[in-house]
Amino acid sequence: MARVFTPKVVTANALLEGDVIYQTATGWTGDLAEAEVLTDEADADLRLIEAAQQTGHVVGAYLMDVDLSTESPQPAHFREAFRARGPSNYIHGKQEVARNV
Repeated sequence: MARVFTPKVVTANALLEGDVIYQTATGWTGDLAEAEVLTDEADADLRLIEAAQQTGHVVGAYLMDVDLSTESPQPAHFREAFRARGPSNYIHGKQEVARNV
């Protein structure tokens, strides 16, 4: 039995900063809400190949499952939500901003 393709986005880490980034139709963004949601498996495979070829900008590109049950795409797995928050060994960067809000 064939598996059902679930919505995905291409994600990677920015080569210089190390931040989690998501592919858009025209480039990359740090905001998952702006990511290009891929609902066709062939399109997703092509976009992943394009991302993997951008070795001067990104590292570790892969397809990430997203949940579309809310207004904007959300990570379908806890790992992805955790990864987007940044390192967990000390508070800095994105975690520091969130703590002070």
